[in-house]
Amino acid sequence: MATPEPVPGPYESVAASAATSRRFSWLATHGGAGTSTLASVYGGHDCGRDWPGPDAPSSVLLVARTHATGLESALRTLEVFRRGEAPPGLDLEAVVLVADAPGRLPRPLAHRIHLIESAIDVYRVPWVPSWRLGDLSGTPPRETDPLSRLTGAPTRRTR
Repeated sequence: MATPEPVPGPYESVAASAATSRRFSWLATHGGAGTSTLASVYGGHDCGRDWPGPDAPSSVLLVARTHATGLESALRTLEVFRRGEAPPGLDLEAVVLVADAPGRLPRPLAHRIHLIESAIDVYRVPWVPSWRLGDLSGTPPRETDPLSRLTGAPTRRTR
């Protein structure tokens, strides 16, 4: 019996398919970083402040708020990975910085973010008023399309 010829159709590209199937562990660098919200919106495993367990995805996205304490804690956690002190088998993919307030960051905080960006990829999540009220429905903010592509979450263009 002959194998049928492939039929052109509306198939996802291999890259899109791979991105959709990839799962991450969201690891908070401090309390209140936003891992539960991010896991709800973008998918993946919410580790809270604990290292991913054996059944959790080994690809890690570090999460911190953009206030001084959050950025310092992100830098400290990056240092743990740099020194090889994180649990074996974990792959640090990027840092996700969640806005702690609406508006522009003060210069000292922007400088700390540049330090983090010099060491690893950084994805920024803006202030989302509806998330503060617990409404996680809808697509993620347009500004987070790169993060949506990384995690395979829907974007405004793919819905």
